Amino acid sequence: MRRVVSLFLPTWPTDRARKADPALPPDVPLVLAGRDGNRRVVLAADHAARAVGLRAGMPVSLAQVMVPDLTLRDANLGGDRQGLERLALWLHRRYAPVTAADPPDGVVLDTTGADHLHGGEAAMLVDMTNRLTRAGFTAKAAIADSWGQAHALARFGTEPVTIAPPGSGPKIVADLPLPALRLPDVTVEGLHALGLRRIGDLLARPRAPLVRRFGQDLARRLDQVLAQADEPIAPIRPNDPLTTERLFAEPIGAAETIARAIGLLVQALCPLLAQRGVGARRLDLVCHRVDRRPQAARVGTGLPVRSARHLERLLCERILTLDPGFGIERMTLTATVTEPLPARQLANALTEDAPPAIADLVDILANRVGDGRLYRAAPITGDVPERVVGRVAPLAPASAASWPVGWPRPPRLLAPPEPVETLALLPDHPPVWFAWRGIRHRIRAADGPERVFGEWWYTADEHASVRDYFRVETEAGERFWLFRAGDGADTATGSQLWFLHGLFG
Repeated sequence: MRRVVSLFLPTWPTDRARKADPALPPDVPLVLAGRDGNRRVVLAADHAARAVGLRAGMPVSLAQVMVPDLTLRDANLGGDRQGLERLALWLHRRYAPVTAADPPDGVVLDTTGADHLHGGEAAMLVDMTNRLTRAGFTAKAAIADSWGQAHALARFGTEPVTIAPPGSGPKIVADLPLPALRLPDVTVEGLHALGLRRIGDLLARPRAPLVRRFGQDLARRLDQVLAQADEPIAPIRPNDPLTTERLFAEPIGAAETIARAIGLLVQALCPLLAQRGVGARRLDLVCHRVDRRPQAARVGTGLPVRSARHLERLLCERILTLDPGFGIERMTLTATVTEPLPARQLANALTEDAPPAIADLVDILANRVGDGRLYRAAPITGDVPERVVGRVAPLAPASAASWPVGWPRPPRLLAPPEPVETLALLPDHPPVWFAWRGIRHRIRAADGPERVFGEWWYTADEHASVRDYFRVETEAGERFWLFRAGDGADTATGSQLWFLHGLFG
């Protein structure tokens, strides 16, 4: 099933203007103006301008009367279009093998076979919109079975991120207004004159009389929004890509034949990677079917790779996600993201031990479950135990930080620490017993206290806070890591309550 993402940028021109001129006050309405014949009109308005009633198409003179302190700039339609193409290229490198600008306010992506690298469709859309928001752009996104459906949901849906389940049918778009069909204004006005306001109103009526009155374009847009008609995407391509192509005399469709073609494509691509001294971090395989509906698969690697065997294996695992339809007549393989990979001397098995090679395994797992679900625990410089462990990419280089030495740490930490009932004979003594989750444990031996001070540079509350940790062993042989919040005397150092923070093996 094809899956298409429509990214909607409602204030793209004004967001670009604000990024180009950071001195523009954020709370003052901003409009961009241009010419419509002999008239000077508003072409774009930001959220503040829309809130006071300004809109695209109104005369600039009227806008200045309505808002005397209005910020006015000249529109740059060509720059906005080029900016969308640059954004599409960035999205192509990061998210999907097929992307294109959808002017004047969006980008369309065919993410079929690529969302698994980002933890699924929901995680991919949230990551996409969050990155654009942090960059200063207002963004909404929707994913559906067709470009027309995703386009309508992104622009007229109520949520910032909309996911239409595969095969949603007409129900998902029935309540959307008629402009969601991307029809000319004169057609929408004509339909409004007949009392039709929503897509569901059109679907409830016979199509033939409507087509006879408003033309075939109405039927085409209805089929596209219902995912019943294909709408090809003309993808944007980077300059000078590393790509190989294979044409077939007869359409192919068997998995074994596709795997053989993948092997030939990879063998042709790897010498190109070697010539440039780079390795592939992301590969896009696009299969062009005879019905003009491309099928794409994307794989990624944790490190730069130009091993034909490894790349072929990663791509062949994605064959089951490809639908050959009536046959594939052309296949292209592109190294979308590459990084420098200099030649290196292999380890001599007779004189030295080769480092363990886990990169292949990490790549296989990452392409199955997603990059974000694989990580490695790494030390972080600090004193508070729950802050000295972080997550890094499984193949990330080792950092200079090290684990605390001197006092052992339990392999399992509770997050957050759980309160326990306990009794200690003296403030500096370890507890005699403690009760955790309804079970009372009597302590046979203890070691401590290890005093840990708060990290005042994170919060002011930790300026005087103290924890006293004890490593205890119960009469049943279990070992726990307990701490008292405070020094046992001064309430300014903590609540003086006891917590269980970890379990030893």
